[in-house]
Amino acid sequence: MGFEAEVAEYIPVLYETFWALIPPIVAILLALITKEVYSSLFAGVLVGGLIYSYSYTSPYLDPVRALNHVFKDGLIKSLSDSYNVGILIFLVFLGIIVAMMNKAGGSAAFGEWASKHVHSRVMAQLATILLGCLIFIDDYFNCLTVGSVMRPVADKEKISRAKLAYLIDATAAPVCIIAPISSWAAAVSGFAPEGTNGLMLFIKAIPYNYYAILSILMMVGLAVFKIDYGPMKRHEMNALNGDLFTVEPPVQSSENEAKGKGKVVDLVLPVLMLIIFCVIGMIYTGGFFEGETFINSFANSDASVGLAYGAFGGVVFMVIYYIVRGVLKFKECMGCVETGFKAMVPPIAILTLAWTLKSMTDSLGAANCVANFVSQDAFKNLNWAMPAIIFLIACGLSFATGTSWGTFGILIPITLKAFSLEGGSPLAIICMSACMAGAVCGDHCSPISDTTIMSSAGAQCNHIAHVSTQLPYALTAAVVSFAAYLAAGILQIFVPSYGANAAISLTFGVVLLAVVIVILRAIFPTPEAKDLQKDAEKATQKAAK
Repeated sequence: MGFEAEVAEYIPVLYETFWALIPPIVAILLALITKEVYSSLFAGVLVGGLIYSYSYTSPYLDPVRALNHVFKDGLIKSLSDSYNVGILIFLVFLGIIVAMMNKAGGSAAFGEWASKHVHSRVMAQLATILLGCLIFIDDYFNCLTVGSVMRPVADKEKISRAKLAYLIDATAAPVCIIAPISSWAAAVSGFAPEGTNGLMLFIKAIPYNYYAILSILMMVGLAVFKIDYGPMKRHEMNALNGDLFTVEPPVQSSENEAKGKGKVVDLVLPVLMLIIFCVIGMIYTGGFFEGETFINSFANSDASVGLAYGAFGGVVFMVIYYIVRGVLKFKECMGCVETGFKAMVPPIAILTLAWTLKSMTDSLGAANCVANFVSQDAFKNLNWAMPAIIFLIACGLSFATGTSWGTFGILIPITLKAFSLEGGSPLAIICMSACMAGAVCGDHCSPISDTTIMSSAGAQCNHIAHVSTQLPYALTAAVVSFAAYLAAGILQIFVPSYGANAAISLTFGVVLLAVVIVILRAIFPTPEAKDLQKDAEKATQKAAK
């Protein structure tokens, strides 16, 4: 009892200092250097524990306190958190669903159907983007559902798993953060000042959410004009020559895929029912069946519990449906439980370590450190530049902590205190959007982000390969977004009207992105498959000689 009281009252001497950001920085740098995510994350966790135990008196580092903090307050507490457990249950159920789809032959049948109707790599990428935009309820659900549905299509058209992971990731959070009916809208609405309609505030912020909008448009532009650059180009060239992975993922589930028995409906119907069950589960947790409106029930929903309910409903439906259809026996369905769980072990392990790392930064006061920095008087005379500055700060905080929700949960209240919603000026709305956009951008770039981890799992892509290939694309959209926020901040001085300001600044961002895409196409022309095949044949002949 005495030790627990000591832990409860203990405040590290480096609390709310730059040292609070060192653990995630260590983890991220090691992950990018070593290409190994598990040891890198755990190293960051250990560094966080040591910084937590540091004192000005001897012993300067207390290993016992550090280890107790890492395991008791970190790993064990993360796995004891009800929200986290709900997400893990959701993951396991989705793994079981995907395993059953493969076993029943639904994935193979859909792949064969798509090969007859999707006749190019461009169409396959656009179809993935479209599906990602349609599933806007929740980013976790988006990542894994789009991945399971579009993997057969992407494989048929020789699209690398890294490119598929990018398309999934860039249509998960960006779509959810501009969808009024989503778990993200519910979360953001909760940070609105008392007496303010949070949902209406969220809707007003949509035209200024440049990173989300421009990321979606950028994906379409890259797909249509066949542009690839950075590490992604090597992955795509290898895919055109038959190597979809370049770097092998930890687990592949294709070994359980059946062919000939299933039909397209064996994939489409379960996915549709899964969406319906997840919506019902979320509004149920928000009190819809107790008299709340549909919008309010979404705003008050518990996404973790609702998605777990929905995924369980999907599993039950699929077992009954496949048995009635005669494509699977009950024993075969139960065999998919173990298979699905095994497939989700890598993302579960990475998520657990990422949550633990976040708990390290929380215990060191990383959020308060950033909040104190943002609240400095030095920024008060830079109103015109504040949207761009807040965007960068949100990017950095989200990148370091791996959480977009936590980032705009910290910055939005501070922003709305600093800039009044009254008076008609759109500056407060622009800055609020910059918080959300920066949070999503940093989330995309960070290897410890849960959405990034889910996207890797959905595409069955090596996690670090996904991070390294996506980074140049995310940074491109970030640079254009930064310029758009600068323009919006300057423009609100001369055009204070919300409607005109939103239209002009968004048009500027879209035009600037179009210019960037034209430049990228000129600098990074992507060779066609036939040219790559010739190069491969020449290389083989040269090696033989």
